Amino acid sequence: MIPLSPDSSAAEVIAYLRSIGSEDNREGMKRYGIKTERALGISHGIQRDIAKKIKRNHERAFELWASGIMEAQFIASRTADPKRFTKEDARSWAAEFDSWDIVDGVSNLFVDTDRWQDLIEEFAADEREFVRRTAFAMLCWATIHRKKEPDATFEAYLPLIEKHATDPRNFVKKAVNWALRTIGKRSMSLHAPALAVAEKLAASEDKTERWIGKDAVKELSAEKTIERIVARTAKAGKRK
Repeated sequence: MIPLSPDSSAAEVIAYLRSIGSEDNREGMKRYGIKTERALGISHGIQRDIAKKIKRNHERAFELWASGIMEAQFIASRTADPKRFTKEDARSWAAEFDSWDIVDGVSNLFVDTDRWQDLIEEFAADEREFVRRTAFAMLCWATIHRKKEPDATFEAYLPLIEKHATDPRNFVKKAVNWALRTIGKRSMSLHAPALAVAEKLAASEDKTERWIGKDAVKELSAEKTIERIVARTAKAGKRK
C-alpha cells in the first residue's frame, strides 16, 4: 500500500520515493539508454500509481519538480494543473530535460495545455537535442490523445517532420520517426499522406531521412497496421 494521500507534502512524497528506489532497476534503465544520475530506479507503473494516489496539486508539483529527481519530476507532470501550466513553465521544464525517458513522460502534460501547438513549433526550432525531441513526442501524444482535433491539424505537421528528418541525433530522429508513424496510424485519411512522406524520405540520399522513411514505410504498409487503422477509423466514425 502506498502510504501517501492528497494531503502529502512534496517532502513526504520524495521521502517515500527514496525508500522504494532500486539499484537493480537503475541498472536496468541504463540498458534502455536512460540516464540514471538523477533516477532512483522506480517503474513508471508505480510512479503513475503514486500520482493517482496524491492527486493534482499544482504548487506541490513544482516543489517535486525542483527536487531534480527524475521520478519526482514525472509525478510532478502527472499532478500539475494543465490549465495553470504556462508556456514559460514548459520552457523552464524542457530546459532541464536530459533523457528521452523524462521527455516522453512529461510531454503528455504539455499536450494538455491550451498552447500545445505553439510549443511544438517552438521546441522543434530549438537546437537542443532533448528540447527538439519534446516537439515530436508532443506531436505523438497529441495525435493519440486529442481525439476531437481534426485530422487536418496533424496532416499540417507533416512538413515539420520532413524539415527535421535530416537531424541525425539519435533521440531526435527516433522521435521524428515515431511522430510520422503515429500520424499515419491515426486514421485512414492520414494514412495516405503520412505514407507518401515516408516513401519520399525512404528514397532520399540522406542517411537519416532514409532510415526514418524506410522504418515508417515498413510499419505503415503492414497489413495488420492497416487493419487496425480501418477499425480505429470506423470506431471514431461511430462516436460522431
